[in-house]
Amino acid sequence: MIRQYELVEQVRAYDPNADESLLNRAYVFSMKAHGSQMRDSGDSYFSHPLEVAGILTGMKLDCATVVTGLLHDTIEDTLATSEQIEDLFGPEITKLVDGVTKLSKIRFPTEGAHRAENFRKLLLAMSDDIRVLLVKLADRMHNMRTLVHVKKPEKRRRIALETMEIYAPLAERMGMQGIKDELQELAFTELNPDAHNSIMKRLQYLRDEGTDMVARVILDLEQILKLNNLNVRVVGREKRAYSIWQKMERDNVPFERLSDIMAFRIIVDDVATCYAVLGILHTKWPMIPGRFKDYISTPKQNEYQSIHTTFLGPESLRIEVQIRTEEMHEVAELGVAAHWHYKANDAKVERGPYRWLRELIETLDQIETPEEFLEHTKLEMFQDQVFCFTPKGALIALPTSATSVDFAYAVHTQIGDTCVGAKVNGKRAQLRQPLLHGDQVEIICAEGQTPSPTWESFAVSAKARMAIRRFARQRQNDEYRRLGNAIADKIFCSAGREADNDVLQAAAEQLHQKTTGDLYVALGRGDLTDRQLLEAAFPGSKIKRRRDKVLALPFSRSRWRKRNVETVSINGMIPGIAIRYAECCHPIPGDRIVGIVTPGEGAMIHTTECEVLENFNGTPERWLDVSWEPDSAEAEIHVGRISTVAANEAGALGSLLTVIASNSSNIVNLKINDRSKDFFEVVIDLEVRDVKHMANIIAGLRANALVSSVNRVRG
Repeated sequence: MIRQYELVEQVRAYDPNADESLLNRAYVFSMKAHGSQMRDSGDSYFSHPLEVAGILTGMKLDCATVVTGLLHDTIEDTLATSEQIEDLFGPEITKLVDGVTKLSKIRFPTEGAHRAENFRKLLLAMSDDIRVLLVKLADRMHNMRTLVHVKKPEKRRRIALETMEIYAPLAERMGMQGIKDELQELAFTELNPDAHNSIMKRLQYLRDEGTDMVARVILDLEQILKLNNLNVRVVGREKRAYSIWQKMERDNVPFERLSDIMAFRIIVDDVATCYAVLGILHTKWPMIPGRFKDYISTPKQNEYQSIHTTFLGPESLRIEVQIRTEEMHEVAELGVAAHWHYKANDAKVERGPYRWLRELIETLDQIETPEEFLEHTKLEMFQDQVFCFTPKGALIALPTSATSVDFAYAVHTQIGDTCVGAKVNGKRAQLRQPLLHGDQVEIICAEGQTPSPTWESFAVSAKARMAIRRFARQRQNDEYRRLGNAIADKIFCSAGREADNDVLQAAAEQLHQKTTGDLYVALGRGDLTDRQLLEAAFPGSKIKRRRDKVLALPFSRSRWRKRNVETVSINGMIPGIAIRYAECCHPIPGDRIVGIVTPGEGAMIHTTECEVLENFNGTPERWLDVSWEPDSAEAEIHVGRISTVAANEAGALGSLLTVIASNSSNIVNLKINDRSKDFFEVVIDLEVRDVKHMANIIAGLRANALVSSVNRVRG
């Protein structure tokens, strides 16, 4: 355990102006506060905050951060209060300790919402003062080093899984590679002990069988570089067990086939020497294609810089080398802690890791559920990157497999929302086409364009996916609101009542809805029934059952054809909105239609001849009287389905397509169901305006000499 004077000397070694009195007070206060508390290992509990403070001094952090490390568990685990901390140590340290304390209950429970909300607090505290994260990482580092002493296996596993899923990725995003590696290795030891032990045994076997391969390679590298008068420092080591396991899993290869289980770093004085070393190595030994990355010219988002290359070195061994300067090496190991010097007016500098954090925090208000927030954040933390350029040469870092849609949203949300196309390296490209390192991307925008919900199926960046979901959710709620409004009018009309704003607002409050708009959304989505709304608005009222209302009667085709239906606006088919068209019968303008309400999904529109409707005879309350708006046929295109039997002759299919094209229709889908020697049957989905348009196409096909029969498919 570090002694009091030793801790002070460690801080003053890199910060001669450190407040010795403050450090001493914190040491004594923490020791007294924790008193006789013991850890699972049997050590005094005070040894834990002391070790945390020691880890922070290893990062050469300021005096206030080290003091926070000493005090970080006092409010949570002792009788000490925030007021005492502030009286003794001031508001700055109190705020840091309070920030860490609020987050100390982060767990990996079965209730995902609780876990996500705690993680949200962590990110908010980080955005206010990054030192909160540095203390948390040091705290987690020591807890993982002593995890073996925790008696309950399920608790050890929970802590290890939390470390692997949250703390290690956060450390990487903040550029703290050394801390990330150790956290992953310690967590891997607990989560998969068999795999860890197996890899360690094989590494030991290789050491026992041969000489020290690392030392031999270092010697060879130093000699060839000294011959070229380069002053360098070469360090090498075996890769960690978790790193080897990742490579085995990623490349699907057994341990025996791994030839690059060693990693070497060449540390030089300046950037020019980095490239000089690279040239010498590639001249001396053949490079492995696809294994070269230049993170000096294009740094990672967390500001990591280094040149990576792999070549067949001495004795035909695959040698993996990272070339960097001393400053780059320090940043790679300690990330934000390496170049961070706290100043009151400079707590949120716009460096790479901070920029990522700021952009992440900006999305908090756009996410509805804690689980969605956690998914969004994990997407941001776990993905590798690809680097692309704007036409003006600006560098855009994106997740691997990102598309032009991801690129557009990375540039600006407005660019993404109005995107209609893209050019990649000067050529038109599909929006779903994955981008590669070095691609130059130009986004084509159009005023009035809106995101397509289908983009979410190929967008990979969290920012793009959240923006697309947000727009789809907004459109969906607009449709639910409109449909709910129409349903409410119908309910009140059926009950002989008229509801004003006061009545609706009172009903909304009674049904736990904030506004009347929310009330309409819940009604349109099917979360509320007609009876619930009527009872909340007019207690004791009942719907007047009339024979011409579909809500009063089970389904009857004869009755349906005789009655006058009320008009409910029907918009185009957009995935996920309140009104959708049934694919079993493909309704188009001019068909007689009915809406079936499904809770949580909205209304599905069927033709009145659809056989599926028989399934809903027992639930008349789910039926809605609907019809097409007078101008709906002109406003949009719908999909209808036909089945055609034609002669199995050369050019027959082409003649069908010609007829369809001549009638200004487009084929959405085509499937040949049956083919014999003389005939073949083909089912075609067509874009049509209305029933009349469909009838013209069918008539044109029937007039074709090669066509035996044409029928519209309704089920």
